[in-house]
Amino acid sequence: MKRILVTGGAGFIGSHLCKRLLDDGHEVICLDNFFTGSKRNIVNLMDNHRFELVRHDVTQPYHAEVDQIYNLACPASPVHYQYNAIKTIKTSVMGAINMLGLAKRLKAKILQASTSEVYGDPVIHPQTESYWGNVNPIGIRSCYDEGKRCAETLFMDYHRQNGVRIKIIRIFNTYGPNMHPNDGRVVSNFIVQALQNKDITLYGAGNQTRSFQYIDDLVEGMVRMMGTDDNITGPVNIGNPHEFTIKELAEKVVKLTGSSSVFVNRELPMDDPKQRQPDISMAKELLGWKPNTDLDEGLVKTISYFKNLEQL
Repeated sequence: MKRILVTGGAGFIGSHLCKRLLDDGHEVICLDNFFTGSKRNIVNLMDNHRFELVRHDVTQPYHAEVDQIYNLACPASPVHYQYNAIKTIKTSVMGAINMLGLAKRLKAKILQASTSEVYGDPVIHPQTESYWGNVNPIGIRSCYDEGKRCAETLFMDYHRQNGVRIKIIRIFNTYGPNMHPNDGRVVSNFIVQALQNKDITLYGAGNQTRSFQYIDDLVEGMVRMMGTDDNITGPVNIGNPHEFTIKELAEKVVKLTGSSSVFVNRELPMDDPKQRQPDISMAKELLGWKPNTDLDEGLVKTISYFKNLEQL
């Protein structure tokens, strides 16, 4: 049994990770300031005597005795991270500094939840970990993209300079239960619109491609990455390589919900990537990992979750 700190633990991904770690028999400290996280996501964990919830902002130092740290804290959807761009980049950069400092003191392993957004609007396809990316440093998405890129830099420098035991994963589009219904992400947007029989909003012609991985597959990849030898630092892509256009996703959601929604087109947002697909060769080789949940199966589970939300 290990004592594990999960920053952003009440968020979409964090809440699933906390549950998995508890199921594996560990003690878990869930750290969250509830800017985008929700107590609803972790209320079912509160009665577990090995679970501890702490309201805290990672831009401020935090001290606890732990064996491992999963650093997930950061708004991850455009609606939320653009709401307060300065706060977003401070969370990525100062949060990384504070958590790396803690890991250095404790000699703990620390995993950084980075993102496929470090690749920007890619000029190579699919994206491999060796690709440096094509990112606008001054755009409306930069607070998130560049914040995560800087966090990766900090992780590597703490590793090289101070011997901190780091792990970096780059998470591609992920969906599943506990997503915020108003987070502006494409899967939640389409499901909510379809369940309410509202117009389905497509940006541009809907020809942009994305690769969608179900939350359980991601959590498995995270746990496997944390369990690797210290000489494996990453970054490692964790995503589903099956690529779909946004319009194909919308059509699947309408079909699975039995919705009467129709499609409407809007102008494409600034710096919206035209393609996104992970090369997961490294994850297969180093972690023995690949996603197991196909899109239809994962959407059925996610739609069921949204149907049971009171606000819908």
